[in-house]
Amino acid sequence: MPQAPAAFTVVTAPEPHRIRTRQIIKAHPEVKALMTRNPATFLIGLGCVLGQVGLAYLLRNQAWYWTIPVAYCVGAFLSHTLFVVIHEAAHNLVFRKLWQNVATGILANFPSVIPTAISFKNFHIKHHVFQGVHELDADLPDWYEAKLIRHYSVGKAIWLFFFPLFQVIRTMRCREVAVFDRYVMANIAAQLAFNAAIVYFFGWTALLYLFLSFWFSVGLHPLGARWIQEHYLTLSPEQETYSYYGRLNGINLNVGFHNEHHDMPSIPWNNLPRLKAVAPEFYEPLLAHRSYTSLFFRFLFDQEISLYSRITRRERGTATLKDQSVPDRELVNN
Repeated sequence: MPQAPAAFTVVTAPEPHRIRTRQIIKAHPEVKALMTRNPATFLIGLGCVLGQVGLAYLLRNQAWYWTIPVAYCVGAFLSHTLFVVIHEAAHNLVFRKLWQNVATGILANFPSVIPTAISFKNFHIKHHVFQGVHELDADLPDWYEAKLIRHYSVGKAIWLFFFPLFQVIRTMRCREVAVFDRYVMANIAAQLAFNAAIVYFFGWTALLYLFLSFWFSVGLHPLGARWIQEHYLTLSPEQETYSYYGRLNGINLNVGFHNEHHDMPSIPWNNLPRLKAVAPEFYEPLLAHRSYTSLFFRFLFDQEISLYSRITRRERGTATLKDQSVPDRELVNN
């Protein structure tokens, strides 16, 4: 019987996306037209923020335990969509000016209670540039995480439930990322003001609802399977990144198109399906997921999958953060 890996898979090859980016642009130069910005993303984020605040208002006088089912069944989906808006803003894909994207991320962060939008941006860009390099890629589990949880179902369920906490702890190993800058401080100040306003006008039950919506949206919930889908070796021991082509892309702004996003980070969410359609020879051969719910339960109960089911690399390669600032445009010019 196959056994779950007891160590991370270490490779010497560079991450696959920069190579595929060059190949796609060479074969299909028309993809450059897809590298735009989408201001409508701001409106979607604003709508989700208002929706979450409205639900918090409706729950303000209810018993606290009513926040749990509403957060799990409704709020988690709105909160996850807001996370995708934050992700788009992190790549400056909403507006042209930096401060406008920062403001979009801070606004989308409000219903999540915890001020993470700008910190996420700082660490996420490193993930793109140094995918699989442990001291730079906070998306990778820590060694202690993998050793502690391993392949046990109960352990994996606990890990998913506390995933937001594990994610914060991981950032401590990435010492080359600025933890605090002016935008991070603005994020913290704005979030504290929003939280205080919710408690003052609606009460603690409303704030609890918002917090639980955030917690479920990235944790022990079918939506939490997204973190497994993206880079865990669930379908092949060799394919490093996976896309998801299921129905939830419709409300989660195509976040499942993960190979496409890593290949072309300068393409906003609405154009990612078009990238796949323009270059099918690059994406159709790749394995992909179709159901978050199926993957969620498979991850929990498949003893062949552990937190070690990830590809890592020791070499940083020649990539720099400058390469990632406008990655696809630079590759076009090169």
